[in-house]
This record gives sequence, C-alpha cells and structure tokens, in this order.
Amino acid sequence: MKKIGALILVGFIAIAGKAQILTKEDSLAAGLQMSGKTTVLSGYGECKVSYNNASKTATANLTRFVTFFGHRFSKNITLFSETEIENAKVANGTSGEISLEQMFLKFDLNKKQYIVAGLFIPRIGIINENHLPTTYNGNDRHYVESQLIPSTWRELGIGLYGRADRLPGFNYYIGLTNGLSSQNFKRNSGIREGRFEGSNASASNMALSAAALYYYRNFRFQASAYYGGTVGVPAKQADSLQLNSGAFGTPVALGEINMQYHSNRITFKTLITASQIPDADKINRAYANNTPNTMLGGLAEFAYNVLNGKDITSKKCWLFARYEWMDLNYTMPYNGIKDNQVNQQFFVAGITYKPAVGVALKFDVVNRITGTPNQSFVINPFPQQSSYFRNNVFVNAGFAYNF
Repeated sequence: MKKIGALILVGFIAIAGKAQILTKEDSLAAGLQMSGKTTVLSGYGECKVSYNNASKTATANLTRFVTFFGHRFSKNITLFSETEIENAKVANGTSGEISLEQMFLKFDLNKKQYIVAGLFIPRIGIINENHLPTTYNGNDRHYVESQLIPSTWRELGIGLYGRADRLPGFNYYIGLTNGLSSQNFKRNSGIREGRFEGSNASASNMALSAAALYYYRNFRFQASAYYGGTVGVPAKQADSLQLNSGAFGTPVALGEINMQYHSNRITFKTLITASQIPDADKINRAYANNTPNTMLGGLAEFAYNVLNGKDITSKKCWLFARYEWMDLNYTMPYNGIKDNQVNQQFFVAGITYKPAVGVALKFDVVNRITGTPNQSFVINPFPQQSSYFRNNVFVNAGFAYNF
C-alpha cells in the first residue's frame, strides 16, 4: 500500500478538474488507491493519560484500536470495513466495546458519482467522517461533535455522493438510513444513545441526511442537515405511549455548518450546530428521560505550525487553542427539568507533534466550565453524593497513529 501521504478519501469525490479530495480518512483511501492489491489491511489507534486537577487523580486508557479491511471486487465495486475495540478490554464491569464502525459496499456509477450501501457514516460535521486521531488536535474529539452531532454517527442505509462539473470544488451527498430510538435519549448526552449503530436497528422509522461541500483554494465549506423519526415500535404501542409512529414520527431535526482553512503554517476551523425535537414533551411523558426541545453548540480553533516543512512528509509541530460551547438543555418542554450542568464551555490548548506521517504525539490542557447541577437529578444525596466541580482542569498526554 502506498504511503498514507496520498491520505485517505472519505467521499471519494473529486474537486476542480479530476483531482481527488483528500480527507485523511484511512478506511476509504486504502481500498481506492490504484495498485495491484485487491485486499488491503490498515488501521488507527490512540492512547492517553489524563490528570483530573480537582480530584487529584489520573487515569490511563487505550482509547481505541481500529482495524480496517477492504477488498476490491471489481473496477466499480469495493468493500470497506472498520472493526473497533474501545478501552482495550471487553468484560463484565468494564466500559470496553467491540463494534463495527463501518461496513459497506461502494458502487462507482461514473467518474462523478458513487453509491454506498450498508453501515456508513453520513457527511455531518467535521469529525464524523474525518475521525482519524492524527487529523485533529487534542487527545479527545471535539466535545460539541461527540455529544451533539454525535460522532462517530453510523447507521444502516444507502447514500449517494457526487460532484458538479459546472461548479468546480462543489460536492454533494444525500442519504437514507434508519432513524433513532427516543427511548434511549439521555439528559447528559442528548440523542447520542439513541443511535442503533447497525445493531437490530428499527427500519420502521427512517432518516434523511444531506450535505453540500465546497472547496475553494485553502478553504473548505460545508452545510449539512438531518431529519429522522425516533419511534420504531408498532402503531398500537406508539398510540399507547401517545407518540407519533411512522417513517418520520416524533422527529429529530439537526443542522450544522462548518468552515476550515488549511495551509502549511496555519489552520482554522469553526462549526455551529443545532438540534430541534419538537415533540420532546411527548417523549418525556412516555419515557421520562428529560428530552430537550433544542440543543445548541459551536466551536472555533486556531493552530500554528512552528516547523516550516512544506512537504507532506515533513515533521510538524502544531500549537493550538480551541473554544467550545454547548447546551444540551437550551430550551425545555413544559414537562422537562432544566439542568445547567449540561451548559458547558471548554477551553483547550496544547501541542500536536508529528514526527512522521501517520504518527502524532499530543499534549493538551482542558478547562471545563459548567453551570450548577440541578439537585433534582441527585440520586444519592450527601454524604454519598460524588463531588462535582463546575470549574475543572484536565491535563492530557497521549499518542495516535494511522497507516
């Protein structure tokens, strides 16, 4: 397999002329690079040590280990798959998990368009498609995208990707997937736990997603949207819960826009996202999970490379600073309880050193500031109640790789 310098296509789409868009996602590049190999193995992983300043404790974790397997059946049909192990170990009492992060077939229709079918990641946000740990600064993925988007968001379905020749640099995506489960929405993680991730997903409720992506010189602009149902139970059961069933019943609507700038010395990114759940009151009445009507969030990051290597194989050392804000309870229905603990700000600063292509050594400091927790959600009152610090600092060090 060629050096990852060709780096990895997520959309397999083209930009001005016939050039491929390089988005650094290994799982999609390996199977597309023209070579004599029909079967390819690659992967990525990350590990970190984190110090909690408030509690004066530290943890060490092998965050994830991912293996990619791809196979080209013919000139136009390719298999892509990623198997992920989170937190190193899967056993009783551990937080570990083994899961398929992607598994789909890609069908090339022509030089401009292709279709994917299976378990795939819709084009929503920055991290969702491009989640290699060597492609973002900091030991943790963007907090806003991890909770609100939520990355990595994969579902079963079909997606169409393409580009427009009349507007060089313009690319589009539209997909149809299974929806979510509102029963599993949680107060402190929004819709994240409502994902099926390919496991016994309900196909009775559906979701549409779409994105417009435009490259202009060193800029990348994207806008995407999602609209999907959250009740996949039989109609009689939905009626008993006073929920709207059907393909798009009791829906979630999500939108985001982001902009990125990349050069040899400077990078900048910003993202704004919002989610709307108009029937949150019905979900709360059925499941008592304190679902909000609206969630909002955004981020902005600036990074500077102190090493002036212009070649893609040159060593790089990025100094970066990022600000993030999100409120998972921005507006609540009449039967919801607002919890300011999930109104959070993150100030992140650190260093990402890349001594070789595919390797990143990371150090960052995170200052997390939140609102006051609502005592209505405290199950074990003082003295059993765990200490909570509205203003806390975390110091993280780790490494990441991909090949």
